[in-house]
Amino acid sequence: MATTVHEPPHIEKQQDRLRPVSGSGDGGTPGLPPAGELRRVKETSPPASTGIWVVLASITMTFAAFTSALIVRQGSANDWHHLALPGILYLNTLVLLASSATLEIARRQVGEFMRASRTTSATTTRVAAPGQWLYITLLLGLLFVAGQYIAWLQLRSQGLFLATNPNSSFFYVLTAMHALHVSGGLGGLFRVIYKLSTSTLRKSTLDATSHYWHFMDGLWVYLLLLLWMKL
Repeated sequence: MATTVHEPPHIEKQQDRLRPVSGSGDGGTPGLPPAGELRRVKETSPPASTGIWVVLASITMTFAAFTSALIVRQGSANDWHHLALPGILYLNTLVLLASSATLEIARRQVGEFMRASRTTSATTTRVAAPGQWLYITLLLGLLFVAGQYIAWLQLRSQGLFLATNPNSSFFYVLTAMHALHVSGGLGGLFRVIYKLSTSTLRKSTLDATSHYWHFMDGLWVYLLLLLWMKL
């Protein structure tokens, strides 16, 4: 009986599957673009998510609700007493404004690094500077949170606690909520610094963190004016 032998299916060789994408033979890792190409991929990759705008909208609605509650409570209360704001709050405002400035410097320098030509010396120079500015921003953010804690201690030393009167209640709630959201921004900065150190930072990640941090800055200025006028 005649037997028909079929040719076995073609199996791609492993070395063909893992050949360098660029094919330039410049020592890049098999299966990955060279360092310079990888930097351009990360720069032009689409934003990971538009969720940051949803988060900011949610935070805006939350503090708008607190503002409405404060105004209504003030208008209907007979036990509303003037509250002298701790002086450290004004220093905290300067610290937070400075942190936004340093973060913007870092963001621009990281952008320049991502657009830089593929040069070892240039890469070494451009990586160090953004990292330094990010660390400064992180330090200023931590100083801001510490300053808020000092402000609470100053109120406590005056005998003003969360349930002492409506004024102190709103002060503690609003400043604590803002400090909590700033702590979330600090977590985002930690993530950016880590990804920058491992060369996996995406521009969209840094932009989202910057937008969030600048929003926290503007929100604090608004809260300080609100507390100064209403409390």
